[in-house]
Amino acid sequence: MTATISENKAAAGQVVDHRSGKYLAFHLGNEEFGIQVMKVREIMGVQDITAVPHTPHHTKGVINLRGKVIPVIDLRLKFGLEEVPYTQRTCIIVVQVKGEQGSTMMMGIVVDGVSEVLNLTGGDVEDTPDFGNGVETRGLLGMAKIKGKVKILLDIDHVLTSHDLTSLQAALQ
Repeated sequence: MTATISENKAAAGQVVDHRSGKYLAFHLGNEEFGIQVMKVREIMGVQDITAVPHTPHHTKGVINLRGKVIPVIDLRLKFGLEEVPYTQRTCIIVVQVKGEQGSTMMMGIVVDGVSEVLNLTGGDVEDTPDFGNGVETRGLLGMAKIKGKVKILLDIDHVLTSHDLTSLQAALQ
């Protein structure tokens, strides 16, 4: 029986942080965010998005990605930021998210721009601070401290909630 690297480190008394690894860094306005590279399937420029009626304001619609219909969420609007015109740097990050009962779904998220891929260690990541009652932080994996700046690490499976997925699947059928 073979042990994984994580099991070996844990057995040796080293703390293994599930938040370490590679992250795609992107920005919305002045804020920088990161999502795990394992969740990213593709990065593309903004293309024509077909609006879908009766969807939430942050749902921009759907795109045709090599014959597959992919829903697109504007992350700025999802996070309550003001809507801005798309630029040449605006892009769609296609991610694979977990739905209910363990199913997976491809979704596009519109961001202001992608900056880099980060390789984070456990020491680079701190827990999300407690902002008090009424502030939901479930979609945050933690805060990365890189080169004197803080990047907010997102748990994209929780940011794109099951409500988003269910309403989109219903609208597409």
